[in-house]
Amino acid sequence: MIDIGANLSHDSFDADRDEVIAAAFTAGVEQIVVTGSSGPSNRDAVALSRKYPTRLFATAGMHPHYAADYNADLHREIGLSAADGAIVAVGECGLDYYRNLSSPKDQQQAFEAQLDIAEQTGLPLFLHQRDAIDDFARILAPRRSRLGQAIAHCFTGQRDELEVLLDLDLSIGITGWICDERRGLHLRELVRDIPPERLMIETDAPYLLPRTLRPKPKTRRNEPKWLGEVARVVAQSLDMPTAELGALTTANARRFFALPAPAGATASQQPAPAPPIQP
Repeated sequence: MIDIGANLSHDSFDADRDEVIAAAFTAGVEQIVVTGSSGPSNRDAVALSRKYPTRLFATAGMHPHYAADYNADLHREIGLSAADGAIVAVGECGLDYYRNLSSPKDQQQAFEAQLDIAEQTGLPLFLHQRDAIDDFARILAPRRSRLGQAIAHCFTGQRDELEVLLDLDLSIGITGWICDERRGLHLRELVRDIPPERLMIETDAPYLLPRTLRPKPKTRRNEPKWLGEVARVVAQSLDMPTAELGALTTANARRFFALPAPAGATASQQPAPAPPIQP
């Protein structure tokens, strides 16, 4: 399996990051795309990708929560990372009107700027959208034909939102939200409407611990090693063997992000030397 979105630079992993990564490999997660969502997390994601070559890969962008801090220096830094092959996608970027931690205007400007980088480099887009589907589509649609592949990461919405995203020719990332009996049961029907070639799975660790895990973990911190539970519930929803779902989403992710096959790595593989991640 491939976890297409894990926030491994999060400070909840500072005490045991290498152990968390090793546990994911042991659990059958071959590769992980580490999400960059700010200047520091972008740099940390790239450092991790260099520490675990062929196993971990980085994105770089600015999450809409932090869009007010988007500036020319960060734009240049993301662009350089994209141009020199340090990252496999631009983002996490997009719009989030649920909390509006940055103003809609700042979010839209930062989103447009990151679309510019994706358009210039041809890299895939790793997109975030919450409670902002109208503006999201309004900004993205006129530019869609000039952009490469794009995925709506951590989809949690309803059928009308899914239809908009599919009409924009986006792939869809499903997380442990589908395992949440309080608010995610609708996804077990909606995943049937996602074209198989556009379906991928992710943990969004350390968030969205699957609530279907038994026995329940001692903490609420999600980890990439629990990707198999997301795969199990998605596969069950599609009446598909879990192994088949894993193979399908792995092929989709490897094609989407242009990932190489892992080069003879094992769960006990020692990481290459790299500067430590700073909290």
